[in-house]
Amino acid sequence: MEHALSPTTLAELRRPRPYPAVSVLTPTHRREPDNAQDSVRLRNVVAEAKKQLENDPSVTRERRSDVFRQLDQALAEVDLTYTEDGLVIFAAPGEHQVWSLARSVPERVVLADTFLTRNLVSAHAAERPFWVLSLSADRVTLWNGGVDRVAESRAGGFPQTRSRQNFDAERREQIGDMPSTFRDEDTKHFLRDANTAMAALLREDPRPLYVTGEQAALSLWEELGNVARQSIPVQHGGLSHAGPEAVWQAIRPLLAAESRRSTASVTRELESARGHKTFAAGVDEVWQNAREGRVRLLAVEENYRTTVRDDGDHLIPAVGGDLDSRDDIVDEIVEQCLETGAEVRFVPDGTLGDESGIAGVLRY
Repeated sequence: MEHALSPTTLAELRRPRPYPAVSVLTPTHRREPDNAQDSVRLRNVVAEAKKQLENDPSVTRERRSDVFRQLDQALAEVDLTYTEDGLVIFAAPGEHQVWSLARSVPERVVLADTFLTRNLVSAHAAERPFWVLSLSADRVTLWNGGVDRVAESRAGGFPQTRSRQNFDAERREQIGDMPSTFRDEDTKHFLRDANTAMAALLREDPRPLYVTGEQAALSLWEELGNVARQSIPVQHGGLSHAGPEAVWQAIRPLLAAESRRSTASVTRELESARGHKTFAAGVDEVWQNAREGRVRLLAVEENYRTTVRDDGDHLIPAVGGDLDSRDDIVDEIVEQCLETGAEVRFVPDGTLGDESGIAGVLRY
């Protein structure tokens, strides 16, 4: 199952497909007893997708059979043991993908000539993704990080490794050939290659970068410049050979501190906007400004959800399941704001006080 949404991946997902491109969305649960019905619900929503394909006269028998196979293959790849809060299946002729999201999604089936990506975009923004690069003299490991986990990443050609044949420290010290592993020219060259690879990855998928290692490794990394100038050093050795839980525990205090700083910054910006009359609050007012490209900063409480319908002039509250209801309007707003260059910040529940879970700072 997929987790990491890079700009390149998103552009590929948004590419037009031969009809039908099928998007299947369903909420999932991490823990018992809520997850007991996830497998049944997933099978039912896939069955609904097949039913819609069967009833669509514009879908040829050949394409219908192809997409049926893709849906079945996607279903077989789902491991509900590792699901999070939402699951998205994309299927089109000759291809399929399965995405696990750390944000709930509405149950939905959409047939179109592009995949429905707004829920992925919103989940990606909410997850506040980051990179962790763990340094040692023989291995550089990359970790993909989100709200509550890290996982090893193979992006950018990582992990990078080299032979340990020259790492017999005791022997080299005896012959006076080891002033410092990280002063060795081969080690410098090894980390320089990792620096170059990380710089290329950050151009493709820019995120905050934490670099872990013992002090000697971090000092050399700093000397190399380039990526070092935009990375956050974390003095903690041994993580290039460790598991994700050890890396998460080392990074977690820094993430918590950054989250507090970010929330305080958002609060200050919203207060300033009130005084300058560039403030919007509530789903209807924010949506109107988002469509006009006026939102510079969007703040959303982490678990804020609402269902609305459009009466022509405004969004008004609605009941989920109504024919014209929009139960992922928050994700629509997030995607629209990102499309127009706004900064999107998710903040802890209750941060926005009486502002109905969503607020914005306007450009004008």
